[in-house]
Amino acid sequence: MDLDAYTAAHSADWDELSRLAKKRRLDGREADRLIELYRAGAADLSAIQTSAGSTAVGDRLSLALASARLRFTGAAVGLLAGVPRFFALQLPAALYRIRWLVLAIALITTVVATLFALWITGNPEVLRNLGADSDLRRYAEHDFIDYYSHNPAASFAGQVWTNNAWIAAQCIAFGITGIYVPFIVLQNAVNVGVAAGVMFSYGRGDVMFSYILPHGLLELTSVFVAAAAGLRIFWAWIAPGARTRSAALAEDGRALFTVAVGCAISLFVSGLIEGFVTPSGLPVWAKIGIGATALAAYLYYMLVVGRRAVRLGETGDLDEFEAGARSVVAG
Repeated sequence: MDLDAYTAAHSADWDELSRLAKKRRLDGREADRLIELYRAGAADLSAIQTSAGSTAVGDRLSLALASARLRFTGAAVGLLAGVPRFFALQLPAALYRIRWLVLAIALITTVVATLFALWITGNPEVLRNLGADSDLRRYAEHDFIDYYSHNPAASFAGQVWTNNAWIAAQCIAFGITGIYVPFIVLQNAVNVGVAAGVMFSYGRGDVMFSYILPHGLLELTSVFVAAAAGLRIFWAWIAPGARTRSAALAEDGRALFTVAVGCAISLFVSGLIEGFVTPSGLPVWAKIGIGATALAAYLYYMLVVGRRAVRLGETGDLDEFEAGARSVVAG
């Protein structure tokens, strides 16, 4: 499909759809026309997504379709009334749209961390440069574990959540620079690799995984999501497509603020796991099982619920709350 030619051929209808969806009052002829344009627009969106995937043109058409759909179903203006829609449609759609970036960041982190761990375990001189043998042994045999039980569980969970949420917020806020996110991702990967290298060098690799995996599965995934959101904002600035840079930043920024809210929630859950499950006396398999279950639920929400929301025309843009409120038919 030639997307530019397709857009030129249908943009007039899409503009009319958007105009009618935002109009406060519709007469009978306009209502019929809105329904006709909605059906045609839904077919156009399906064709665009099938041929070109996620595009700026498709995102704008999705927003117009969402506004039109609200004319048929009605919309509550109150904030609390919009909460179910936020969690059922907007948040999963926003997460789904950055899924490939999340996967790329996860793979990069895994590769870098593995290379550093192998470098340290395979080169005794590198290990010696990290510190004195007594200090590294104390870290592997005592400090690594004591970190998770030094403070009361509730206090520790709150401290971990605050720290991780702050890092995630910085990834999204400073992502536009194009430098901060890669720096944080590589720094995190190096830290994990160094810790793994030291633990494995002293025969404590199993201990590391038993303490990292319960909470780390969800925690690291949440950080990857925040990093992907930051990079998405940077890319909107570099390659806005048919939009102006200001429009691209505004549209993607609103959608990725949705991601920031989601990250805060998922990091809160991982913080609870880190505070109450990781240092607990549960069997290792049970602790890792809890972490794996939390990650599986998160991925299901992102990939399955998110895919369904996108197919319904959801963009993940918080501005749709305003569009919905404006599009309620005044009686």
